Parts: sequence; structure tokens; C-alpha cells
Amino acid sequence: MSLTPDMRRGFYRTMVKSRHFDDSMIALYWVGKTPIFAFGKGPLPGELHCSNGAEPVGAGVCAALSADDMITADHRPHHVAVARGVDFPRMCAELLGKEPGLSHGKGGHMHIYDPKVNFASSGIIAEGMAPAAGMALARRLQKKPGIAVAFIGEGAANQGAFHETLNIVGVMKLPFIVVVQDNEWGVSTSKAESTAIARNSDRASAYGMAGEYVESNDADDIYHAAARAVARARAGEGGTILELKTARLVGHFMGDQQGYIPPEKAQVDPLPLYRAKLIAEGVLTEDSAAAIEAEAKAEVDAAMQFAKDAPYPAPQDAYNHVFA
Repeated sequence: MSLTPDMRRGFYRTMVKSRHFDDSMIALYWVGKTPIFAFGKGPLPGELHCSNGAEPVGAGVCAALSADDMITADHRPHHVAVARGVDFPRMCAELLGKEPGLSHGKGGHMHIYDPKVNFASSGIIAEGMAPAAGMALARRLQKKPGIAVAFIGEGAANQGAFHETLNIVGVMKLPFIVVVQDNEWGVSTSKAESTAIARNSDRASAYGMAGEYVESNDADDIYHAAARAVARARAGEGGTILELKTARLVGHFMGDQQGYIPPEKAQVDPLPLYRAKLIAEGVLTEDSAAAIEAEAKAEVDAAMQFAKDAPYPAPQDAYNHVFA
């Protein structure tokens, strides 16, 4: 499917919304945690993993999917959730641990779940692989439309769950795509120190599936590659390892100063590049870009205020809506 100007403006809006959401959460996260980093203090206690730099992945891949398709994401899910259209005010409330949240405030930012848009995430590395393959198999057995997509980081490609899942996906030719987000760092370990090959997409031949690597971190290029993988899955041609070179502009989690990253490895922010590209090609003007940014900011600010004003779960509900 060819990209239209409206689609590309939509990509930009999705990426700006995701970035403003993460920046707003980062600002809120540090409330009560300074001058000495107090991990459990403030309105957002615990860990926070933000998606700054990976926004083109969510925008480009999700635009190639349909409402019938199923998604699992990892511990850094915000950009995919925003692009997928997860209930945004309830997602904000979930991160703040409030009762109107998607899991009544008990799942937190690593466990965002919205069945209305077939979206789930998990804090366990590579945990979403096997459930996504199961979703793909269920779609086939139930003769329902839809494919399954698992989003992981490049470090997760070294986990057993990755290889075990792709083995069965290859054997059964399931309608499945694993999106490997290559930001070069698994926490503080570089890809080169943990993986013997430069591209995990090269592993696809071992499982009898397609593999593709996109190096640009550009939403247009990512969309086209995702659309090719989706077409193969829908045509019964089996799975794809779609590895996307992206960026991690903030630490692995808030509080990670990234002192292990050498200056020459500094990553590039994709948003101003995409903005400049759309303006140069006449898809946006300075004024229309500013209008999109203001609209996205207003939507995020309204959802954040909804979350801040919402009540916490009642103590008597501590054992409700949980699984153990």
C-alpha cells in the first residue's frame, strides 16, 4: 500500500504524542526523587522505561496492521501502545496506579493491557513471544482473520523463548511477525558483546522464515517493511523476523545515566529528522507541524490531568483484579 500524505502526517502526530507522553511521565517520575534518587518516592514509584527514540517503530508497524491483529509488547511498550490506539486516559491512569486504569492501577507501565485493541505487554524479557505465537495459532484454528506481532528488544533475541517460539512458528508456518527493536543496548551490554552476528534478522533462515533489517529509523521505511511482512503472513507464507535499527535516547530506566555509552555511539533523535523531511517534501509546513504538535500536547495534557485527578484503588480491593 502506498503512503499518502495523510498517513505520513498521522505518523508524525503519533510520534509526537508518544514523545510528549514519555516526557510528561519522566517529569512526573522525578517528583520526590531528588536530590538523592529515592526509588520508591513520588507519584510514580519503582522503575520507568521510556520509549524516546523508538517512536517510528510503533507508528510504522502499527499502521500496517488491522484491528483483527494481535500484539504483545515488552517492558518498554509506550510507543507501541500509543500507535495501536490503547485507551489513552486509562493508560495514563494505569501508570499512576489509579483505579480507572486499564488494570485498575495494578499492572503499571510494563503491563499495559487493552483487549479492545488486542494489545498486551509484559515486563519479562521475550515473554510475549510464545503467547503471540499462540494467538496466531488460535486465529488459524478458529478460522478468524488476523495475525500476531511480538515486539521485543535486540537483547531478547538471545533468550530461549525467542528461539523456541520461532521454531514452532517455522514448523507450522504461523501468521506471525517478531519485531526486533535494535537500539544496540540490552540494559548496559552492547549488542556486539552479546550477539555473534550483526543482524538478528539473519537468523530467519534457521527457522524457514523471512528476515528483513531496516536501518533508517524512519517511519516510512518501517511501514513499507512491516507491510511486506504482514502480506506474507496473511498469504500463508509464514513468519518474519523484522529487525529495525532504532534509538534509545534515555537510559534503560530512569536513573540510568548511560555512562557506559561512548560519545561516538550517541544516538540520533528521529523526530526532528522526520519533521524536516515532511516539510522538505511539502507534506507539512512549519505552521501545520506546529498545529499537530499543539494538538498532540493538548491530548496528552488532558489525559494526564484525568489520571492525576483519579482516585487510587480502595484498600478492600487489594486482592481483586489480580492473578497469582
